[in-house]
Order: sequence, then C-alpha cells, then structure tokens
Amino acid sequence: MPDRPQLAATSRTVTGKAVAHLRRDGLLPAVVYGRGTESESLSIDAHEFDLLRRHTGASTLIDLTVDGGGGRPVLVHNVQIHPVNRKPLHVDLFAVRMTEELTVEVPLVGTGSALASDNGGTLVHPVSSVKVRALPAALPDTLTYDLSPLVSFDETITVADIVVPEGVTIQAEPTEVIARVLPPRVEEAPIVPEAEVAEGEAAEGEAAEEAAEGEAVEEPAEA
Repeated sequence: MPDRPQLAATSRTVTGKAVAHLRRDGLLPAVVYGRGTESESLSIDAHEFDLLRRHTGASTLIDLTVDGGGGRPVLVHNVQIHPVNRKPLHVDLFAVRMTEELTVEVPLVGTGSALASDNGGTLVHPVSSVKVRALPAALPDTLTYDLSPLVSFDETITVADIVVPEGVTIQAEPTEVIARVLPPRVEEAPIVPEAEVAEGEAAEGEAAEEAAEGEAVEEPAEA
C-alpha cells in the first residue's frame, strides 16, 4: 500500500442536532460516500483531522480506516466551517476507485523569482489553482511553474507554462494568465483647467500692480 496519510474513524449512529455533544467531546461528525457505495456516518478525532488538514489538500489521497478495519483511499471533498470561530463542523469524505479518473482542484505554486518585480513591479497571480483530471494515484498535491521568464512588465505566465506530471490533464485554457508583474503606479500631477490658470495669472498681475502703486505713494518725508 502506498505511504499515504492515515485517518481513523468510528461508526456513528448519532445524527442531527445531537451531534453537538460529539463536538464538545473533541469529535468531528463526518460522512464517507462514493459512486456505487452507500454513505456511512462517522466520527473522527477533531485534533487529528486538524493536523491532517495542515499537510494535505483537495487532491491528497488519504487512507481511511473505520472501526479498526482495513484502509480505503478517500479524498476530503468538503469541510463545513463555523462562521465565527472557523473550526470544522462536518467533513465529507469521498471514497475513490483507483481505476477511475477524477477531476479535482489543485493549487499552483510559482518557483524562482521574477526580475520585473525587483524593478518596482508587483507580482500578481490572477489564478491560484486549476482543475486537473487524472487517476487517483497520479493526482498531484500542487502544480509548479517558473517565474524567471517575467523579466519585463510585458511578459506573462500562462497555463501552458505549468509543469504537468505524466498522466495528468489540466482542465483550463492554455492561454489563461496565471502570473504577471504589474508596473509601479505613477502619481500624476493634477491637471488645472486653462481658465483657472488664466484667472490665477490675472490675479497675480493685479496684486503686483497694487503693490507697485503702494510703493510709489509711500515716499519718505522731507527733513
């Protein structure tokens, strides 16, 4: 059996609002289902699941054991999160068939550095993940791409630049941009309408004339 993350569970008969006491006891209600199999209600250790989530993703195969039985490969299909404390409330596990292809979302990871960002630009990632199709054993945890071609603000990285493992098909347009460097913003001076400029110049001229007249009037008194 491949060296995959392990998750132990026990069968659960408690359902509905009664599962609240399970959470108070540090357990997390879950369900496992798959094509051609009946769904099962389970309980898993909330702390162990939290540790598992830190090192796995949507495409990571996990060996699930129920009541100490044999392991079977599953994917974490959905996690219901509490809106306030952000803790998991319920977990959906999908039992996979190793001979059937799956479509899952896989995160993208840029490697290297973008020279254009060193010149004052901002590196942006319009797309952070893509859907891929592959057999369960071939599903990657992440997909990588090289940032070094971004030497100017005109360059882009597209889906076609992703390093794709053998047996994996990306379900996205090859021309879709996944990374680029935006040029620095240039603060432009406010444009003053010509009429206001003319009025300002006229006012300055009048002020200068008044000042000159005042100097002419204020002559020094004779001794």
